[in-house]
Amino acid sequence: MSAEYDWKSIIYRGVESDELDYKAALDWSKLNRGGRAKFARHCLAMANTKGGFVVVGVGEDDAGQPTLFTGLTEAQLKSFDPTNVGNFVNRFADPQIDFTIERPEVDGKRYAVFVIRRFQGLPHVCPFGCEHELLQGVFYIRTADASSRPAYRSSEIHALIQRALRNQRELLGRMIRGILYEGHMTPAAEQAQSHFNEEINHSAQFFGKRFKMLPEFFGVDFSAAPSEYIGGKFSLSELRRSAETASTPHHYQQQFIEAEELETAYSTNVSLRAVHKDAQKQWQLFQSGLFHFISYYPLENKNISYQFIIQFFAGAITFIADLYSELGYAEEPIQIKATLKQVENTALSGLGRKSKEVFICRIPEITVTLSRAAADLASDPAAHAAQLIKPVCERFNVPDGRFQKLLPNLRKFIN
Repeated sequence: MSAEYDWKSIIYRGVESDELDYKAALDWSKLNRGGRAKFARHCLAMANTKGGFVVVGVGEDDAGQPTLFTGLTEAQLKSFDPTNVGNFVNRFADPQIDFTIERPEVDGKRYAVFVIRRFQGLPHVCPFGCEHELLQGVFYIRTADASSRPAYRSSEIHALIQRALRNQRELLGRMIRGILYEGHMTPAAEQAQSHFNEEINHSAQFFGKRFKMLPEFFGVDFSAAPSEYIGGKFSLSELRRSAETASTPHHYQQQFIEAEELETAYSTNVSLRAVHKDAQKQWQLFQSGLFHFISYYPLENKNISYQFIIQFFAGAITFIADLYSELGYAEEPIQIKATLKQVENTALSGLGRKSKEVFICRIPEITVTLSRAAADLASDPAAHAAQLIKPVCERFNVPDGRFQKLLPNLRKFIN
């Protein structure tokens, strides 16, 4: 279950809006096509407006207010299978809607909550009609009076078009920045990188005095830095405040930075430093804007878990996006570099379709890089995490065909 939502506030809000809809307890498997089409209509409308939530398990009282918090039975809850529901809803959406189904427990009762995200490319049109609930070729929108209806006013159509054009401009901007900055370094950038490398070396030396990497461990060295080096650009209090904001607890960040690490982080002359009390792990945020992370992890039977790779890079990208946005680098390229050390002859587990299938790395280290603005990273952290995960897996000689579900799985994991 996602940790980023205040489920109690959502479920007990008691007022439907353009971002919230309530449904009484029901079993999805017992709904007819018309009943299911109503859910599809709400999903289409919210995705085309602001995104939002459809909460199942809250009925109406005699006054028509959603105040009966009954929750769902185990059978009802189980019927809201994400695959079955998703297949039906997205049959009536082009392009497909980005949504998940969460099952939070509030005050001892379980609910099914559709978490619907606003469209990121083109608005969603209904390609097929269904009963009397869905009409072919219609753009549905969500209104302030909690209605999910077709967009028929010129201002409503104009808002959808403007949003789509803005999305296309942002996508084009990301592509242009990627072409301009990736693999290209000016003399000034080379000088800045030299300064950042010196700070990274100091950080690694401090870590090396405390921890030694044993043969049954592998290491991860991760850094992120702006393009320009300005020593002492940020105060230590600014660094702490930004790190605290970026490390707001999320289930997918636990393999990277845990929120409680901020409680024991301390200030040095040039950085904010955290050393994990129970693990071989350290990170530093320098006044220049450099972030450096280093940690050693145990190898179990010479295996590295594919799930670890997913969780690590998902947490890293979301943290870096939030951190550098807080530091004011939303539009400037951030140089990201990750190195997996002591991985020669190790296997990547949890990815093979057959129990005997293994993928072995034949090189001592794996290094991957990425250069993107913080705003780009924040716009789709899953896509940028995938750009690091895929080349890591390729170094383990994983066939390209195994990455077909990487991006949707990452988005589901993060959201």
